[in-house]
Amino acid sequence: MTTPPVDPNNPLAPAEPPPPWLEELPPRKIVGELDRFIVGQGAAKKAVAIAIRNRWRRSQAPDGIRDEITPYNIIMIGPTGVGKTEVARRLARLAGAPFVKVEASKFTEVGYVGRDAESMVRELVDAAISMVRAEREDEVWPQAEQRADERLLDILLPPPDPKPPTPTSTAQEKVFVVGPGGAAQSESVDADASRQRSREKLRQMLLDGKLDDREVDLEISPQNYPMLDLLQQPPGMEGTEINFVEMLQDMMPKKKKRRTVRVTDARRILIDEELKKMVDMDDVVNEALDRTENHGILFIDEIDKIAGERSQGGGPDVSREGVQRDLLPIVEGSTVQTRYGYVRTDHILFIAAGAFHSSKPSDLIPEFQGRFPIRVELTPLTEADFVRIMTEPENAIVKQYQALVAAESASLEFTDDGIAEVARIAALANGRMENIGARRLHTVMATLMEDLLFELPETTEKRFVYDGAKVRDRLMAIVTDDDLRRYIL
Repeated sequence: MTTPPVDPNNPLAPAEPPPPWLEELPPRKIVGELDRFIVGQGAAKKAVAIAIRNRWRRSQAPDGIRDEITPYNIIMIGPTGVGKTEVARRLARLAGAPFVKVEASKFTEVGYVGRDAESMVRELVDAAISMVRAEREDEVWPQAEQRADERLLDILLPPPDPKPPTPTSTAQEKVFVVGPGGAAQSESVDADASRQRSREKLRQMLLDGKLDDREVDLEISPQNYPMLDLLQQPPGMEGTEINFVEMLQDMMPKKKKRRTVRVTDARRILIDEELKKMVDMDDVVNEALDRTENHGILFIDEIDKIAGERSQGGGPDVSREGVQRDLLPIVEGSTVQTRYGYVRTDHILFIAAGAFHSSKPSDLIPEFQGRFPIRVELTPLTEADFVRIMTEPENAIVKQYQALVAAESASLEFTDDGIAEVARIAALANGRMENIGARRLHTVMATLMEDLLFELPETTEKRFVYDGAKVRDRLMAIVTDDDLRRYIL
């Protein structure tokens, strides 16, 4: 029986158990987690919640049928700026799943600019490696700090040179102390205890930051070799990933160079070295490959750009239908060779997205359509949605600007009519120009806050309130001028 963790603030009460993985939550609670950051688009949230929950259901299935259960890939249809990418990215972040976004149009370019279709799987593996390694480093970070501090203390207070033992040598040193009567008396002092006390004083000064400006000599291993960067494969020629650079680095002698650095920089360098020693990269690679195959999410944007037949204008453009056929085996399930090993794509969740203004999903080849059985249409954002986007999410744009202003020891407030006026102007701009969805809020807010953020360090006023009248006065030129492109891109 394991003992529950103890809350340091109340040692008598056990701490709360860690929250479950997102995949273990019911779909309704998964949607609730997404609602904390994304406004609206209930149909898309419902579809991805079911897809994530199905992964947990698959893990509970019998071994005989587990490999036969494949994910139901999703196509999100909707104009730009309505939250297609944000739904997928936020879902992956909450679930702790490797996530990569690629643009399908990249696979239609010719030559070194274009990309191999399998490169997106390699990028997903790289993302998983970085994610798992960061988790492993967080687990051993306290121990790495302790080891780095011990090495740094050895540099600040070098150990005494070992002396050959003699028959009369002891661990104590004799010093002469003048007594009350003026006579000198010899006393024994423990040298090891004295050095240990000095070491503890240095340790406390190090933790308190009193030694940050002191400089120390440190032997540092070079992180990379600049000339080897020339051997990196250019974009579009990824192919079989044999990492010649790492092979050559392993073959080269491990030379160290001596540098004089500040204590803060030395501590950071030593912590990095200890983390590399403590984190088992073989374990990281095995976990990352498993997480890629069973939990990875690949988001293919601009899927509508490869819908349709070959371009009628001629030229060197690759057939859009050919790009679909290149992507098809990866989506269907294949084995891709990466620098870390082979990866199966059978159980990776693929989410495609596109505006489909000049085409429709039925323009995709039938085989490709069949691999995306779930289709979700995202609705355009309205003025009321803009009001909710500015206030409800945990990362709302108003809260972001309040944090920026708070960095200058000032406060920023928006009244209800001020928020409504910003939303109205954003909706008006989307109606007069291209509808870029929620991204229009960023352009309007950037214009509104431009003068304040520029003058904030020099101003004496520390409280700023934006109501409807102030917003209209600041953005009057945008509202009244028909040529909005001069003000908002």
